[in-house]
Amino acid sequence: METSHHHHPAPPVPAGPPPALAAGTETATLNIEGMTCASCSNFVEKALSRTPGVQRATVNLASEKATIEYLPGQIDRAGLKAAVEQAGYGVHEASPAVTANVLASDEELDARKAAAYQNLKRRFQVAVGLAVVIMPLSMLMLWPAMMSRISTPLLNYVLLALTLPVLLYSGREFYVSAWNGLRHRTASMDTLIAVGTGAAFLYSLAATLIPHWFMQHGLMPEVYYDTTATIIALILLGKVLESRAKSKTSAAIKALMGLQAKTARVVRNGQEVDVPIEQVLVGDEVVVRPGEKVATDGLILTGRSAVDESMLTGESLPVEKKEGDNVFGATLNKTGSFRFRVSKVGAETMLAQIVKLVEEAQGSRAPIQQLADKVSAVFVPVVIMIAIATFVLWFDLAPEASRVPLALVGFVAVLIIACPCALGLATPTAIMVGTGKGAEHGVLIRNAEALEKAEKVTTVLLDKTGTITRGEPAVTDFVPTNGDTPAHLLPLLAAVERQSEHPLAEAVVRYADAQGVAAGSAALTATAFQAYEGRGAGATVDGQVILLGNRRLLSENNVVLSTDTEQAAAQLLSEAKTVLYAAIGGHVAALIGVADTVRESSRAAIQALQADGIEVVMMTGDNQQTAAKVAEQVGIKRFFAEVLPADKAGKVKELQAEGRVVAMVGDGINDAPALAQADIGLAMGGGTDVAMEAAGITLMRSDLQGVVTAIDLSRQTMRTIKQNLFFAFVYNTLGIPIAAGLLYPFTGWLLSPMLAAGAMALSSVSVLTNSLRLRGYQAKA
Repeated sequence: METSHHHHPAPPVPAGPPPALAAGTETATLNIEGMTCASCSNFVEKALSRTPGVQRATVNLASEKATIEYLPGQIDRAGLKAAVEQAGYGVHEASPAVTANVLASDEELDARKAAAYQNLKRRFQVAVGLAVVIMPLSMLMLWPAMMSRISTPLLNYVLLALTLPVLLYSGREFYVSAWNGLRHRTASMDTLIAVGTGAAFLYSLAATLIPHWFMQHGLMPEVYYDTTATIIALILLGKVLESRAKSKTSAAIKALMGLQAKTARVVRNGQEVDVPIEQVLVGDEVVVRPGEKVATDGLILTGRSAVDESMLTGESLPVEKKEGDNVFGATLNKTGSFRFRVSKVGAETMLAQIVKLVEEAQGSRAPIQQLADKVSAVFVPVVIMIAIATFVLWFDLAPEASRVPLALVGFVAVLIIACPCALGLATPTAIMVGTGKGAEHGVLIRNAEALEKAEKVTTVLLDKTGTITRGEPAVTDFVPTNGDTPAHLLPLLAAVERQSEHPLAEAVVRYADAQGVAAGSAALTATAFQAYEGRGAGATVDGQVILLGNRRLLSENNVVLSTDTEQAAAQLLSEAKTVLYAAIGGHVAALIGVADTVRESSRAAIQALQADGIEVVMMTGDNQQTAAKVAEQVGIKRFFAEVLPADKAGKVKELQAEGRVVAMVGDGINDAPALAQADIGLAMGGGTDVAMEAAGITLMRSDLQGVVTAIDLSRQTMRTIKQNLFFAFVYNTLGIPIAAGLLYPFTGWLLSPMLAAGAMALSSVSVLTNSLRLRGYQAKA
């Protein structure tokens, strides 16, 4: 896999074992079902890692895949599957037909995920719909005037009927997951939700079915159905928001697949026939006409053309191709037509390699372990122990008559007040407001992970073309060489270039129009126009023969350069500009310097980042000299030059190895692996869809100011999330001892589960209001 003009070793094809591992290991990828939180993915990872024969296992919650490196002599795929199933999770096997086609994005998996999301949404809608009815009905207890008209037992039965669907349909997953966890001796958020809501429900059920028992012991048979329904609805809201963010991660790979040509025009038995891309074989001869996509990778046999490789390399200028040059699948043929011999198909092609790189980078990022999940692993068992201790103590120490109800009330109150509902909301609410604010400022943030990573960034790596610069050629210098004026020359040259499709020609026309020569040149028409492949163009305007192109074009037409012109051209070339020579009637009339120009906003944005203590590094495929020029223009101290597209992700790794948290900013498909490899990727809005999908953050405007806003906003949002988690925990930790009845011996206070639910709701409200403060965020000017 080589790009024309650069001969460099191909990147390793990920099929073989990575050298770091023991010899003879194989890699398997399993699609895992039923993981709901980070503690689930940790658990599956641990279960797999402990399995004999497994060298290394990583489980990605976002893509729901496990990547396992194992020794085939000791364990096989079925054994790995069994290990996952023993841990209480499912493995979904794709059908062999799907697995055979490497670039066929696993549509089966997508369909399953979409169905799971719809199911989750329905469960959430049911829970909310019923909770909205249950809440006000429960509040009737607080209105004595109303209560005298309605019989309490009847109301309780109505509430029971309304709560059952929430419990059995909407919340079923929490109970199943808690049960699985119990069987495998692990506790997650689900355990706490299940135990808390379950205890509240069972207590209410008892109060509904045998109220007289409570009355005998001098207690009001209170019910807490609203607690059960509301907690389940709120937790599901968090899940729906999370699931929505997750579903977008696989879109990058879909977009890449979409670039692939669908058919190819192959020469078979002397006839040109269109065949589906799957049937193209290595060694086939393929015909490419102007404007068509190159079907797959190969070597040009006959013909020449300019090919737009920007989707692979990010370089805006088409690359001139002739016999013996390499061409790559998914690139766009511009001007000429040619035939090439197929050298690679399917998984071997450059495009497939990029897909692979993106997939790997997406899979290898450890999803930020949700603080709430980490805490819950410790918090859950502790809370359950406190609840049991509360029950036991009350049962032993309370007066005979009221010991069971008091013990029960304390037990349920502890579980409810500890229920991590505010914890579940702490992150999603701040993220919703933060991402909403970002969108207002033209910064689209994919998910929590993106925010979390952006906050910690210490180094920003900028791709030069299209990021710091505009990514399209513009005329920077117009030097008349024989004393003529630009006002006279420009209309003539623009008349020629209007006939050409070449990007450099478009740059000249744009420049002429900007100088206000449109009216003059519109009257002039170019006749006998001719494009010289890879050299330039010529035409007759106003009776004069005009040539416009590179040195080769002039020497082929015997136009001689004076020493002054030579020096002027050398000066432009030393500034890393492309030089176009204009000859009128056989004499050089002007030199035009063309370059990719720096955006106005780039310098200010780079200085703002440096002022925030962030190091800015530039990366470019240009030579050392050009790179140094641009870096100096925008005030960047460190840069990487002559970086090939395939090596960009490697440069990100290099910086990460120095212990930096790297944000990568790019815009092309060639940046996708680097964007995915970086701790956080930011894609420029003018860039390709693929770059946007591989990035955690997309900047709608092609402007580096967005990078400053994105990092600043994520810092604010993360600050809010941390405050939220503090609020959530403070309520829980202060509330637990009171719920356990710590104050009862001194003051006679006992926290009823209803008040516990109220306190919990209050913690949720304070978390929400704190998140809403973010709405006042102003971007740094």
